[in-house]
Amino acid sequence: MMRLIVVSLIVIALASGCSNANHGASPSPNNNNQKVRVQQTIPPKPEINNAENENVAQRLEKLATSVPHVIDANCVVIGDTAIVGINVDGNLERARVGTIKYSVAEALREDPVGIHAIVTADMDIGNRLREIRTDINNGRPVSGFAQELADIFGRIIPQFPKDVEPLQENQDGQPAPSPQLNDDRKQLKNRSL
Repeated sequence: MMRLIVVSLIVIALASGCSNANHGASPSPNNNNQKVRVQQTIPPKPEINNAENENVAQRLEKLATSVPHVIDANCVVIGDTAIVGINVDGNLERARVGTIKYSVAEALREDPVGIHAIVTADMDIGNRLREIRTDINNGRPVSGFAQELADIFGRIIPQFPKDVEPLQENQDGQPAPSPQLNDDRKQLKNRSL
């Protein structure tokens, strides 16, 4: 009889202990459901005056040439934007050139102006940047290179669909060309004459 009472008490104790079990997630030391929001931002572009352009260009060129396999670098600074053209061995594979270009971008990231720089390994653009840089060093104003720099930007920076304005329709329901397109067509027509 005593044995039956002891076994009954053990069964009751086990049954009552299991009914209080937490069937949710296992307890953790930090279970307060607080969320942390991290905002990753790039610092704003610093203002660069024209007197500093030469120093900034030299500093970015030095950073770029510090990367292995970069033979030469040319930098042109206009306003708050810098374009860095790197010269690498022409026999390197395209993937290797991309890796070197990425390494240059990483090196420039440490500079407050370099973080916003545009890096290119295109030989044609690099040569054009070298010529512009030489002309700037010889005293020619940057404003004289505005169209050429716009062409360089156009080659480097792609056209994003979000930047394209929808076509306007004329009275006939046909798409009306934009004023810029009309100007471009006139310039092309004048060149061909």
